[in-house]
Amino acid sequence: MQEILSTLQIDQKINRLAHQLLENCFEENEIFIGGIVGNGVVLASKISKVIRENSDLTVHNFEIKVDKSEPWANDITLSKDKSRLENGYIVLVDDVLKSGKTMQYALNELLQFPTKAIKTLALVDRQHRRFPIKANFVGLSLSTTLKEHVEVILNDTEQKAYLT
Repeated sequence: MQEILSTLQIDQKINRLAHQLLENCFEENEIFIGGIVGNGVVLASKISKVIRENSDLTVHNFEIKVDKSEPWANDITLSKDKSRLENGYIVLVDDVLKSGKTMQYALNELLQFPTKAIKTLALVDRQHRRFPIKANFVGLSLSTTLKEHVEVILNDTEQKAYLT
């Protein structure tokens, strides 16, 4: 197991991603940051915290529940009412973007109602796309083999990313 991001590096990436997002939505009064359940929710929360500390922008967090192995098999649910998200500036967040499957299915759910903009953000982009999805904001682009796995740990006691 090889460490690819330390706690300090993850903090730096989160800070940079939050500031890039702020620069991109400078005309907005409020944004909606949706984390895909798991590390996506934790990452979304950390990015929201940095944005709140550095701007007057109103940030609303919500969760997107997607079955990552078979997203077509179960309903995709949002923790915030869709009517509240209508015509909003939405940021879809996940920790690792590999094939694009999870993010694509989550995006399809968000496209069921009118929005002002939808942006995508990933801490690690592995660039092994099978689905037509692109991350607008990326912490680390990583060239890996298909057999390699990226594991991200984001909790109160540890923040690390490993390549196995």
